[in-house]
Amino acid sequence: MPSPTDSERRKARDAALRTQDELIATHIAESLRSGELRTAPSFGKPIAQPEGWDETPAEFRLPFKILKNAGVPPPEIELFHRRAALRRELAAAPYEQERKALQQRLSELEQFIALRLESMRVSGKL
Repeated sequence: MPSPTDSERRKARDAALRTQDELIATHIAESLRSGELRTAPSFGKPIAQPEGWDETPAEFRLPFKILKNAGVPPPEIELFHRRAALRRELAAAPYEQERKALQQRLSELEQFIALRLESMRVSGKL
């Protein structure tokens, strides 16, 4: 028996995904009809964005999320968290001298992040 071609494998995979999508849609529709979904506290509300989502460049959000969900967050995630924390500190800083020092640290960190991401783009690491 000849082995399936790439096209046949792709068609079989697409059919399996469609079947899975249809099964999910059926379960969701049943849950809606029964009222089960309406009892969830998050029903009808937007999904909460993880911390640092807005600060993460759009082209890195999905790859970083996949890595994080797999238990392997890239080191850049920690950089984004540090940047977000510095921004919060800066916003809450009561004294001008403290704000200047925090702004300097934030600026240096942002430069480091920009260089690191540009390096990743150029090298094709992501």
